[in-house]
Amino acid sequence: MLELLDRLEPRIEELDQAVKAEAERGPEAVELMKKQKGVGPVTALAFVLTVGPVGRFSSSRKQVSYLGLNPREHSSGGHQRLGHISKQGNEMLRWLWVEAGQSAAQFDSQLRRKYLRWKFRRETNVAKVAIARQLAVRLYGMLRQAKGAPPPVRTPGSPARTWVEKAPSIL
Repeated sequence: MLELLDRLEPRIEELDQAVKAEAERGPEAVELMKKQKGVGPVTALAFVLTVGPVGRFSSSRKQVSYLGLNPREHSSGGHQRLGHISKQGNEMLRWLWVEAGQSAAQFDSQLRRKYLRWKFRRETNVAKVAIARQLAVRLYGMLRQAKGAPPPVRTPGSPARTWVEKAPSIL
């Protein structure tokens, strides 16, 4: 068994170098994603090559749905019931996001705090997927800002102006 491992190690190292080289030649989105702790060249490159430009999603909710990290919904008669994740989309990419979320929770204090809170309230696997979803939303926003894309579409019920603009001046 150790002989097999010794023979595979050089091949694995060669493949790791190929992935790193491809990530260096890839789009600038890969470099932006790698700035987030927990996201490495494999996850960033897989995301960029699988999903494509982030501008194709009008909101982070749609991107999370594409990744299959959103909960299924079984609602009827005014009762909203959220179930397990939908598991739509690329299974390998979803697995990479969960792994990246676990790594990011170790290094990022904000994600770690959320992970521990979800783990206390629910179970460990639910917390891992919730962190993966949070990480995907965070990186969506980061990539949206870097691209200089137009802001996300306003929902029909949102006000056209902020409340501060509507308040009368007292001076």
